[in-house]
Amino acid sequence: MNLSKLSRRAFKLAATSTIMALASGAAIADDNLTIGVVAKIGGIPWFNAMESGIEEKAEQLGVNGFMVGPTSADPALQVRAIEDMIAQGVDVIGVVPNDAQVLEPVLARAREQGIIVLTHESPDQQNVDWNFELASAQGFGEAYGERLAELMDGSGQYAVFVGGLSVPLHNAWADAAIAYIEDNHPDMSVVGDRYGVAEDVDASRRTALDLMRANDDLGGVLAFGSQGPIGAARAVAERRLSGDVVVLGPFSPGQGRRLLHDGVLSGGFMWNPKQAGEVFVTLGTLLANGETLESGMEIEGLGVIDPDVDSRNIIVDQLIEINSETVDELAALGL
Repeated sequence: MNLSKLSRRAFKLAATSTIMALASGAAIADDNLTIGVVAKIGGIPWFNAMESGIEEKAEQLGVNGFMVGPTSADPALQVRAIEDMIAQGVDVIGVVPNDAQVLEPVLARAREQGIIVLTHESPDQQNVDWNFELASAQGFGEAYGERLAELMDGSGQYAVFVGGLSVPLHNAWADAAIAYIEDNHPDMSVVGDRYGVAEDVDASRRTALDLMRANDDLGGVLAFGSQGPIGAARAVAERRLSGDVVVLGPFSPGQGRRLLHDGVLSGGFMWNPKQAGEVFVTLGTLLANGETLESGMEIEGLGVIDPDVDSRNIIVDQLIEINSETVDELAALGL
């Protein structure tokens, strides 16, 4: 561990009462503490909301917090951003990985320098202090499998999009959704393999158009990745197949509400990406100040936690349903 960072952190240790006040959201000035977060991709509503959460919580807690959004969902760009943060000497690095395995070496280097590493949407990540999730993979995937089957009347073909074939959480959601459908709706089947396009709205649209051309009886698209539902819904609108092809998936309400109100996008479930940004800062500040996470501890944004020390996961379930009754209110919150 880097000795300068070790001594700096030792100097930052606060009394237990102060630490717990921070956990509950009270501000504590720590101008020297810097937290950098690397998003999957910059400039899209989901990660814009996350950036707002990072900046607002950092201001509240009196720390330095910022987000870097790569120009595409290329894991090499995330590696480069993390390397830059290591060179800057930040205290905490947060990442929403595009490829967990590609990031392992650079995250290991960060930890060797005494930098705390947090991830989100990457429950099997190696070389991490903690990964946190605002929804369990099993529950999230099964909720989508159940809803898709309901909207397709339990029969027909459907396609599955993920943000990338090497994005662990997206594929875990897909596994859970497919398994639920296979166990409960034998008249439903997956078209082809899953498609790693759901972090690119144009690629999702093109893939959906190709699938509808090749499969006249395609009845649904299940897209895990914030741009997948938007692109697939636009394709359905182009083909004038609204009502015939169901599109489900997590998306930013502000980006998708018109498609939902038009009946092209069928809705979905999500968690609040702004809240995830806040958790990066709250959790990073706690850990940088020497706090040990324990079962039963209450942390703002996560609630009461039961951290898995072996897997380094903190998983809670805080799903929000996106439908015609909730989408405008969610969009008004900047999501």
